[in-house]
Amino acid sequence: MELQAEEGLLTTSAVPRVLVATAVPAERDAVARTFPGTAGQVVAAGVGPARAAACVATALTGAARDGRPFTLVVSAGIGGGFAPEAPVGSLVVADEITAADLGAETPDGFLPVSELGFGTITHRCPAALVRDAAAATGARPGTVLTVSTVTGTAARAAALRTRHPRALAEAMEGFGVAEAAAAHGVPVLELRAVSNPVGPRDRAAWRIGEALDALADGFGKLAPVLEGWTSHDRHDR
Repeated sequence: MELQAEEGLLTTSAVPRVLVATAVPAERDAVARTFPGTAGQVVAAGVGPARAAACVATALTGAARDGRPFTLVVSAGIGGGFAPEAPVGSLVVADEITAADLGAETPDGFLPVSELGFGTITHRCPAALVRDAAAATGARPGTVLTVSTVTGTAARAAALRTRHPRALAEAMEGFGVAEAAAAHGVPVLELRAVSNPVGPRDRAAWRIGEALDALADGFGKLAPVLEGWTSHDRHDR
C-alpha cells in the first residue's frame, strides 16, 4: 500500500481524505481539537459563499494535481438555528444545502435562480453518510440554508421557513463549498452547531463558546464515520 507524507502527516492512498472547510480560525481550531490530521485537512476558508468556494476549489485543485485528491468535502462551523427544531447548542447535519437568497425579487415574491433557468440552488448530501453522521453525533438532519445576509428579523425568519419548510439552520458558506465540490465531482456534507436562534438580532443571546464546544464534540464523534466511509457509499448521492 502506498504511503505518502504531507506536512508531517502519514496517510495511505486507500484511506478517505476529507477536506473540512470552516469560515473562521475559531471554528477551524474547534474542529481540529478532535478531528485527526491523518484523516485530511481543516482550513479556515473565509466568510461567505464566494470566499469559501474559491478556497475550497483551490484546495481541491492542488490536491488533485499532487495525486492525492480529497474524497469528501465537509462545510463546518456554527450558525443560526430555527426554533424550536434546532435549539442553541444542538447540532444539525445537512441532507440538503440550499442557497436561500440566490435569485430575484419580483412583485409576486422571491424567485430562486433555479426558476429563472440559471442553475441550481440545492446540493444534496450522500444519504448514507447523512444517516451515519446523524446517528453518531445526535445531529438532526434537514436543510441547511446558505445566506449572504444573516437573518436579523422575525419577518425574514418566517419568510425563509415558508419557502424552505425543512430548514433547520442558516450559515454563510455551505452552498459555496458545495458548488466547488460539485465542480470537482466530490461529495459534500455540512455540519453546524447552533450558536443563536434565527430571527431578531440579539448578540446577548448568542452562545458562541457553547456552540464551538458542541462543534468540537460533534467532530470527535463524526471522525470515525468519515474515516470509515467506503467507496460504494461515495456514490450514494
